[in-house]
This record gives sequence, structure tokens and C-alpha cells, in this order.
Amino acid sequence: KLSDAKIQGIEVWDEKEFTSAIFKTLPNVARSTKNVNSSIVVHNSTDQKNGPVLLKVMLAQTWKEGIDPKGMLMSEKLDGMRALWDGRQLMSRAGNKIHIPNWWKRSLPSGFALDGELWMGRGRFQACMSICRRQDEPDDWKKITYIVFDAPALLDMGYEDRHRTARVQIDNVATASNSSASSQNATQVKIHPYEVCKSEAHLKERLKDIEESCGEGVMLRRSNSKYFNGRSNDLLKVKTSRDDEGIVLSYESGKGKHSGRLGALRLLNRAGKKFKVGSGFSDEQRENPPPLGSVVTYRYSELTLSGIPRFPVFSKERPDVNASEVVPTFQA
Repeated sequence: KLSDAKIQGIEVWDEKEFTSAIFKTLPNVARSTKNVNSSIVVHNSTDQKNGPVLLKVMLAQTWKEGIDPKGMLMSEKLDGMRALWDGRQLMSRAGNKIHIPNWWKRSLPSGFALDGELWMGRGRFQACMSICRRQDEPDDWKKITYIVFDAPALLDMGYEDRHRTARVQIDNVATASNSSASSQNATQVKIHPYEVCKSEAHLKERLKDIEESCGEGVMLRRSNSKYFNGRSNDLLKVKTSRDDEGIVLSYESGKGKHSGRLGALRLLNRAGKKFKVGSGFSDEQRENPPPLGSVVTYRYSELTLSGIPRFPVFSKERPDVNASEVVPTFQA
């Protein structure tokens, strides 16, 4: 055992501690994991049998017609930056440290892992990202709320119990803040509410309301489901428009009014398909396109018979996502 810091039954190890321990106790797991930084490392002190756990971010599949949503847990899909609190520091989905001010950090429960979204409001993704990527911890962090929807270290619990436990942890911090001089920070972290889906009509009604208010979509989660490392059928995203992520392979020069700047991006998606995206860019993005090897999100209408996205449109840059998450074998 490398640490005696036990808080709420969860023992959190830093990267060096975990790397040392994991190669001694779980060599096969460690050596098959290329990016330790993209995981949350926790130890559940009440589970002596399994020992240290390497947690990957739980990701959603896409909901399709024919999948009955009745009884699933429904919440708004937030257009923010995915963030993981490991009990000590806040990290991006790609495992990079997010530099948060100390006054903001006091809103988070020490030693208790959380999974959520850094959010500024509907349609504010780029503004949110510009703050989260800074390392000087600006006062603009007061505009950002950490919306928590899971407690990933509680591996034996179903979702409703994990959600309830996370709420208690957040409420405890808020209560303590309200009784101190730092009460202004209590609103920086909130639990994300959900409701039980009654039918497919209920789902589509909720989706329509959110999209008409400039929201991104709906998330569906199976009741009592466990936290899963990676993409899971227990978590489904529902959106009217289709989108996906692609890696920037090269640039195509513009013509006409775009002469001398970006005309199109050549992308590689998770299906291994290469294609061009030439619309959806702002003037600034055409002057300063996404870096080669970076990840972007694109929208499309449908797939061709050969699996190529039809009418792809650039949506946004994704600095919070590693290229290896889209195509594991990709090398810049």
C-alpha cells in the first residue's frame, strides 16, 4: 500500500505512485495501456480484492430508432468540456491537467472522484474552452460551472446510487462553504438532474425542447448501470443532426474568395474513412486552421454506401480529445 490517505473509502494515488504499483501488481494491464494520463487512478479501500483501478472515461454510443428508451434515465447533453476530478486535481478527457484557481477548487470534494462537464451555457463551447485551456487561472473561471453527472470510482454501485452519493458529497462541500468566508464558491459545482423517460414520444418531446433552446441534445442512461471504461451501450446520445470526430490529416488551399487560406480539411474518422470538409469554418478558422493531427467535430446528413459522410460540415475543434481516442493506431 502506497498511501494512507483514506477519505470516504476512496484512496487516490498520483501518477507516480500508480505507475510504480501497477507495474508490480498488474503488469499486463499497465503495459497494454499506452496513455496512463488519460485515466483516473483510484483505489477503493473497501475492495481489497481488486486493488488499484485504472478508470477510462465512459463514452456514449448513438441512440437509434428501435431502441426503446422507456425506463431509461434522461438528461440534457451539455455542450461543454468533459472533466474528471480525481480527488486532487481536475483533468480533461485526454488526461491533461486543467489549471483551476484555488478559490474554485475549494468547491470540489477532496478525495472523492467525479465525472462531469465544465459548462458556461448553451452555445458557449468555444468560450468555455478558451478559459479552460489557459494556465494563468483567470477570474473568468467564475463564469464556469462544473456540472457533475457521475462518481466513477464507485464501481460496485448502480447509476442512481452513484448519482445520489455524488450529490451528497457536493452538498457537503456547499454546506461547509456557506458557513465560511468562501460561500461565494458554493455554486461552482452542481449535480446534473435526470428524469425517467416515459416513452419514445417523451424522449423526442424533450429533445425538441432542448434543441429549440440552442441545446445540443439528450443523454440516455440505463437504470442501475455500472460505470464502464470506454464506450458503452448503457449510455446513449440523442441528437437530431449526426456528428462524429475526425483527425486533421492535411489542408487543401482555398480558391476564389478563400484564395491564400484554408479551403478544406482532409479528415480521418474512427471508421478509417478519409474525406474532405470544406464548409462551416469562420474567417478566423480559415486563416488559422486546426493543427495537423488534432481532433475536430463535424456534422453530416448520412453515410454513403461506402461509409463516407455525406455533406460533412465543420463544427468545432476538440483540443480536449486525443487523436488516439478516435483512431487508436494513429501516429502524427
